[in-house]
Amino acid sequence: MSWVSDMAHTPVLLNKVLEIFSPTSGEFIIDGTMNGGGHASEIIKKIAPHGIFLGVDLDREMISDAKKRFSGNKSVDINLAESNYTEIPVILKNKKLGKADGLLLDLGFSSNQLKSGRGFSFKKDEPLLMTYDNDYQTAAEVVNGLSEKELADIFYKYGEERRSRQIAKRIVEARKKKRIMTTGELVEIIRGTVGKSYEGGRIDPSTRVFQALRIYVNRELENLSQVLAELKDILKPGGIAIIISFHSLEDRLVKQAFRQMEKDGVAEILTKKPVTADPEEQRDNPRSRSAKLRAIVMK
Repeated sequence: MSWVSDMAHTPVLLNKVLEIFSPTSGEFIIDGTMNGGGHASEIIKKIAPHGIFLGVDLDREMISDAKKRFSGNKSVDINLAESNYTEIPVILKNKKLGKADGLLLDLGFSSNQLKSGRGFSFKKDEPLLMTYDNDYQTAAEVVNGLSEKELADIFYKYGEERRSRQIAKRIVEARKKKRIMTTGELVEIIRGTVGKSYEGGRIDPSTRVFQALRIYVNRELENLSQVLAELKDILKPGGIAIIISFHSLEDRLVKQAFRQMEKDGVAEILTKKPVTADPEEQRDNPRSRSAKLRAIVMK
């Protein structure tokens, strides 16, 4: 079936996701961050026939691609929604789907989004947007509109950038002369502030600032906190949540929420330590190197 093989990117920790879910015919699984559909394709195969699948993504192109890719499958009830994963309880109610057997959240973004022209990558000169949809404030609006202190706080809190104050100061100085509207302009300011020898050359000087802006603009930590609080409304007893994060701020939120849920007696942690990709997967899929998977089962 062509709808299975046409994947847009390599899914991270796929085998571990399938092992933990152990999906079988007739089950209901939600992929709350469809991205390129890599995890979804394999999950759909496992829950056929008679399974139910809900795929959610804020990116309109991702949902459009998924509709084309999965249109040939008639053995699974496939539901797709262009929405934030925090809206899953509302989607379940509106579609009368009930609670699910599994929820997957892969919090990384796909190679397609890096190529989207929306300013997620510091490797190309693009409009400074960094939004998954058009409802959010853009990165350009943040960079040109917030105070020096507010920018420094964002870079430090969401990017753990130790040169946050110097970078924020240089941005404010630069925007007095001309609004900063492209990724290239922002990159030039950052590199001019920290120098080429930043972090001994281990990472690009723009990495942490771009991460911080993306997280802030898209309210990623707030959204994650919200969906963690909604798990009881999404999953039935025995239902499993798998969350794959890509930086320490996300992983810390997931770890703390899971521990509290276990302490409250509403769930049991399935991964005492975060699961990471083995050396072979890290070699074949560099995106997997920073991935951490945690799972919990509802009581």
